[in-house]
This record gives sequence, C-alpha cells and structure tokens, in this order.
Amino acid sequence: MDALKKIIKDFPKFLWSGWGSIAAIFLFIAAWDVGNQIYGDMILPSPLQSFQSVLELFKDKEFLDNLSITIDRVIVGFGLSLSIGTILGLIAGFFVTASVASRPIITILMGMPPIAWIVLAMIWFGMGDMTVEFTVFVASMPIVFIGALQGTRTLEDKFEEMADTFKVPKLMKFTDIYLPHIFSYIFPAWVSALGMAWKIVVMAELLATSDGIGAALAMARSQLDTKTALALVVIMIALLMIVEYVFLEPIKKEVEKWRD
Repeated sequence: MDALKKIIKDFPKFLWSGWGSIAAIFLFIAAWDVGNQIYGDMILPSPLQSFQSVLELFKDKEFLDNLSITIDRVIVGFGLSLSIGTILGLIAGFFVTASVASRPIITILMGMPPIAWIVLAMIWFGMGDMTVEFTVFVASMPIVFIGALQGTRTLEDKFEEMADTFKVPKLMKFTDIYLPHIFSYIFPAWVSALGMAWKIVVMAELLATSDGIGAALAMARSQLDTKTALALVVIMIALLMIVEYVFLEPIKKEVEKWRD
C-alpha cells in the first residue's frame, strides 16, 4: 500500500521527466511529414490524414469489436505466459537441476521464429482464437521465465545469512528480502513480454483469423488503403505506449529503486 501511494505521489514527477520522450515523438512526426511530402499520400499518408483516420476508426463499431477481440486474445495469451512462465521460472531458479534441464528448452523456444509458431499453430488448431493465443503464449513465455529465473538465481546468500543472524521471521524474510529482489527482475520481464504479446497477436491475426486488428490490417493491405493501414499501426503503437509508459513504467521505476 505504501509503495502504491509513493507511485501516485511521484507520478507528476514521472510525467515531467517524460518531456524528452514527447519531444522525440514530435521529431518523429516531423520526419514522417517530410516523408509524406517526398513520397506522396499513396505511399506515406501525412500525419494529419492518419490521425483523422484514427478518429474515424474509433467511430466505427466494427473496428471497436475487432479491437476488443484483439485485446481479449492478448489478455488470454499473455496471462498464460505470465502465470506459467513465472511459476516455472521460480521453480527453475530455486532448484539447480530444474534450471539446467530447462536451459535447452528455453533456448529452443527463444530461437524459434514467431512466424514458424503461427504456421504450426494453424496446422494444429486451425484458423481461430486458439492459434493466436497459443502463439502469443509460446512466444512471450520464455521472456517471463528468464526474468523469474534470474531473479531467484541472483539472490545473495549474505542477505539470507544476515536475516538468519538477526532471527528475522520467515514471512518478513520473504516479503522484505526475497520478494523485492525477485520482483525487480520479474516485472521488467512482464513488460517486455507484454510488448512481444501485442506484436505477435497482430501478426497471428493477420495470417490466421478473419477478425481482430491484424485481420483489419490485412484487409487494408488487400485494398491498398495505406491511410487506414497506417492509422491501425498508430493505434497499436499508441495503446502499447500508453499501457507501458503511463501505467507500467512508474511501477517499474519504483520496484527497481533498491538497485540504487
């Protein structure tokens, strides 16, 4: 509860520190506008046209339904990867044998291209939700697993010895020593996995479903509707940035303060 109050209290300071990022975004938009003037609306619609298309899309019920479907798929796939990856990573971190046995499996999962998983999932599950959710899970789970594994494997024995010397209760040892350290590794892994899940779900929908943001992007591609395609890309990036930088980044900074 105290940590949550601290995050809320420091939130205005966090927003102020984000002016550099905002300036970078405006610089990118300026470069985008220059590209529009060079290549024309057919190749690269102007920022103004794209943002107008964004507003038009949010007035379209079909788009809102597709957006809801995509978010649901992200929640299911990412939720599975978060829960299973965290549990297995903690187990592998606390037990050396499990860590050694899991290493080649995680290497295979990390090295497998997401497009290959999409093709296999289409064969195994057909065209639908299961294909997308499975691909999101299998692509993002190793990231969560590695974060949990590193968090447990990097626990320093001297802190545990000091706690034992002062006869610290087990519950306090877990909440004040183990949990902050492990969570400072797991939470950034969750953030990275969320970004991966968002990208993978759109890719899988583009190839394997007839609904969702990815399917809408495929439709815009088939109709050579560059303006709508770019508007969809803007929406996908904006939603991810809002979740990551407005909601998750302040929490991440708070849980990593112990490193300083």
